[in-house]
This record gives sequence, structure tokens and C-alpha cells, in this order.
Amino acid sequence: MAVRLQWFSKRALRLHGALLFVVAACLALGWWQLSRALSGNGLSWVYTFEWPFFAAYAVYMWWKLLHEPLTDTRAGELESRRAARPPGEEIAEVLGSLDFDPYDETDPELAAYNRYLANLHAGDRSGAPGRRSRGQA
Repeated sequence: MAVRLQWFSKRALRLHGALLFVVAACLALGWWQLSRALSGNGLSWVYTFEWPFFAAYAVYMWWKLLHEPLTDTRAGELESRRAARPPGEEIAEVLGSLDFDPYDETDPELAAYNRYLANLHAGDRSGAPGRRSRGQA
């Protein structure tokens, strides 16, 4: 069942179609450049080898995209997880792991800046009126 999902899913079928189109176009363009190079256009020799290289790269990317691990999280699940966590919890976890006290008064300038940021964060959470949204001047 896993092989069928991997090779015949909607995503995989779109990848197969894109691969066929890209490889056919690159090889046709390479053939066209070869005919131009044989008729005397010196620059076309570079393109003669470049287009098949692009086709090979398309095959490589197709293989990589087809075999990348599928994630189990969906957008809705991710949003529900984010909504379940209180705001700022991720920052507290990171700061806790660093043994960093943002309210350390040994550096008064840093402490004042952290209090300023905390007040801004509190205003964001409360939906304080008078805040400018993006695009307002």
C-alpha cells in the first residue's frame, strides 16, 4: 500500500507529469541547439550540453521530491497546537534552556529594553486600541 501511495498519489502523478514535460522540452531544446551548432553557431555547443544537464537535474529533483518523507501534520492540526500553547511559551522554553534571565538588573539598559518589549507584548495580547496595523501610516 505504501508503494501505491508513494507512486500513484495525486502529488506523485503531478510530479510524473511535470517530469515528462520538462525532460521532453529539455531534450528537444538540446536537439535544436545541436542542429544550430552543427550549422556553424559556436555558442550553441554550450547549450547542446546544457539542456540535457537540465533534464538530468529534473530527474534528480523528481526522485528527491518523490521520496521525501511525508509529514503527518496538517495545517489545522498545527494551528490547534499553536492555539493550545500560551503566547510566549516557546520563548520561555528557549530562554530557560539558555540559563538567561531577561530581567537581570546587572545591565540596566538591557533590563529597560526587556521591560519595554514585555509591555509591547502585553499590549498585543490585550488588543489595545490605537495600535497601527500594517499598511497604516
